[in-house]
Amino acid sequence: MLTKIIKLFFYFAFLYAYTQNNATRFFYELTYKPKKESSKTEKAIGILDIAEKVSIYRDYNLVAQDSILIQAAEKMHKSGVFYDIGKTMKWPAFTFKIKKEYPEMKTILIDGISQKYFGYIDTSPQNWKIENEMDKVTGLSVQKAILDFGGKKWIAWFTNEISFQDGPYKFHGLPGLIVKIEDVDKNYSWVLTGVKKISDFSELSFTEKISGFNDVNIISKDKFEKAYNAFREDPFAEARSRITPQMRTQKMRGSDITVGDLLKQQEERVDKFFKSNNNPIENNLTNK
Repeated sequence: MLTKIIKLFFYFAFLYAYTQNNATRFFYELTYKPKKESSKTEKAIGILDIAEKVSIYRDYNLVAQDSILIQAAEKMHKSGVFYDIGKTMKWPAFTFKIKKEYPEMKTILIDGISQKYFGYIDTSPQNWKIENEMDKVTGLSVQKAILDFGGKKWIAWFTNEISFQDGPYKFHGLPGLIVKIEDVDKNYSWVLTGVKKISDFSELSFTEKISGFNDVNIISKDKFEKAYNAFREDPFAEARSRITPQMRTQKMRGSDITVGDLLKQQEERVDKFFKSNNNPIENNLTNK
């Protein structure tokens, strides 16, 4: 009985969102192993927003905290007092963003490198092998498919009940939405957990707008990899070169924190972020 109720919920929520001609947001719970040398798993929520001509996949924390950031920005603007927003924010598990352009399904990975945003077009083929095996996942009727991608074998379960030929991360091309997908070693596993209508869909969240996400430089995959790996080695090399010794001693407006202190705090946060995940989604990529 419970599975029937869940199935009806998904069906009517999807149908309502689709008929309103707005974006539809699909929530995926991601269970993953951050460290290659450890069996410990972490969880994150990813969202796949599907609009008429584009879909966007990203970490939910990249959009969920917009209201907090807007309020903090307004507070600093009105008071003239610096407030370290980073202390109250929840960092995303992944900073990349996947954009797929319909109907060609051109797939673009975008991420921040130093103080700019870069992306590359992923032309890797996704040659699915659809199996006859059927099952139920989250109350939906699903069919099995297998894919070799990114140096790993993936097992996916897709549903014909939701016609979008899309899924989390870069995955797409099956005759229905991907409800569950994981690699055979279970390093990464996505499961669809919810769906809702988005009436104010935007490709860019407030966080992305103020951080320059609207100005993306598309480069080759090789150049992206080299630039990103150099950035991981020393994330603040560019920022550090622009800050003079005199600037380091200056205090943030209305605060006892100096520019040098703030830079050090940010370096520690980013270094911790990079060191927390050395197990990429794709084996042939070093950054993700």
